[in-house]
Amino acid sequence: MILTKAQYEEIAQCLVSVPPTRQSLRKLKQRFPSQSQATLLSIFSQEYQKHIKRTHAKHHTSEAIESYYQRYLNGVVKNGAAPVLLDLANEVDYAPSLMARLILERFLQEHEETAPSKSVINSMLRDPSQIPDGVLANQVYQCIVNDCCYGPLVDCIKHAIGHEHEVLLRDLLLEKNLSFLDEDQLRAKGYDKTPDFILQVPIDLGQA
Repeated sequence: MILTKAQYEEIAQCLVSVPPTRQSLRKLKQRFPSQSQATLLSIFSQEYQKHIKRTHAKHHTSEAIESYYQRYLNGVVKNGAAPVLLDLANEVDYAPSLMARLILERFLQEHEETAPSKSVINSMLRDPSQIPDGVLANQVYQCIVNDCCYGPLVDCIKHAIGHEHEVLLRDLLLEKNLSFLDEDQLRAKGYDKTPDFILQVPIDLGQA
């Protein structure tokens, strides 16, 4: 089904007031039943990432980070099992995984002797059980599994989809008996840019 510009804009407008969660995607599917889940997720991701890029700076001021951190601490004191961090992210309209990163970095700065490295932060986000505070680990986990656009879970899904498409494309090229070089072969030849495949002989797409 071809998506018209008007349909895209209608869906995009609907996304202005919803947080980036799987629950929101389900509501979107109910609102636009004729559109596939993949189409809605793609539009959802594109529009939300545009929004995050526009508003990113305001969430990274020292005042904003300190405010979020104190609100997180106050929230978990009242109820550590509640989705405090996820609710906070949705309230201030920031991606849950990115909010989790902010609070985790702030927590480690307070409890570690040295500033945490990016690799340490990334490792803890991929595996929250490494976080030395059980309550925070659970809060971070909730943010990651409920974020449809950012975070290590989303990155894994994107990587898996990309690999699947690469395999399908390779099979199609072999089926058509087309000569090509793959990414590893291109890298071995010293290419700076290495797409998945490059055809060794140009073809007429109308005849392929």
